[in-house]
Amino acid sequence: MKKRASGSAIIFEVQVVVQKKSAWSLKEGSMKQLSVGNAPCSWGALEFESVNGDRIPFNRMLDELAETGYTGTELGDWGFMPTDASALTAELARRSLVMLGAFVPVAMKNASTHAAGVATAVKTARLLAAVATTPSPYLVLADDNGTEPERTRLAGRIRQGTEMSQRGSGLSVAEWKIFAAGADQIARAVYEETGLRTVFHHHCAGYVETPEEIATLLDLTNPELLGMVFDTGHSCYGAGRERCDVVATLERFKERIWYIHLKDCQPQVAQRARAEGWDYFTALRHGVFCELGKGCVDFPALLRWLGKRDYQGYVTVEQDILPGMGTPKESARRNREYLHSIESSFTAATEAPNLSAISG
Repeated sequence: MKKRASGSAIIFEVQVVVQKKSAWSLKEGSMKQLSVGNAPCSWGALEFESVNGDRIPFNRMLDELAETGYTGTELGDWGFMPTDASALTAELARRSLVMLGAFVPVAMKNASTHAAGVATAVKTARLLAAVATTPSPYLVLADDNGTEPERTRLAGRIRQGTEMSQRGSGLSVAEWKIFAAGADQIARAVYEETGLRTVFHHHCAGYVETPEEIATLLDLTNPELLGMVFDTGHSCYGAGRERCDVVATLERFKERIWYIHLKDCQPQVAQRARAEGWDYFTALRHGVFCELGKGCVDFPALLRWLGKRDYQGYVTVEQDILPGMGTPKESARRNREYLHSIESSFTAATEAPNLSAISG
């Protein structure tokens, strides 16, 4: 049953890059370029049904995203942007934006949800494929985060080890097999129906939050079908520790990482959330995911790591906020300016020898 992560994931990646001749591949004598997108969640458009509040409309969100210097976007939850391919293509083209992916949550520990999860994912992937340019977008698969009361309550402080399942906060061995089978089934269907690839999004308030839970899922899934989107903020908060070493986590899972989400984690807020027992949404409300450069994530080190490995895809900023929180456009502008200020960490990085390119 176990499938250990191996070099096959990287080989698969390289084959796709060669076949598609991605416009983001480096040409001889060219300079590296950091391609940066943003996502609707940075404007408070979240997938959680329990989250209430007035949403910023999609056209304003896309205007502000483009105006603040981003060239790619994700779809947001179904219905936030137009679901007619021609209408969505026109909205993207009007702002010279690339569609990067779409987040699809499925409660995969329950086998009864798998068929509906496949249908939703394929429907979403067909829209992505219809508006795709270069690079190809990803179907971003995740657990149905924030719906299990115990995991929502314990987000950011999940204990490592086998005692999780014994205490009822983690998946049992049987549930892990069901979860992984569902993820593989969805990824296979998306690829067969649309040619798009699927990445799994580890996420707080779901069953794949901690490093050990990520490792378990990757061990149980097919590395040629399912990759991983590495989210810096969820990695730091989900690890449940004050120290945040994103490079160590990148190294651990490098053979499965196909796509990157940039999110910062405010350590004082995280510490208070753990000390006072806040649930996930309370931590969000207090700004646990702060603007880039104002938390514990070492973004220059991350960019150096990506640059040395000739990462050719997008990095997508996600500053998860609840509807009505903060000033999304100004936060987006400051986040983009911060990335501009450290971009040389990526562009000046020397390519590591004997490492295959990672592509978004």
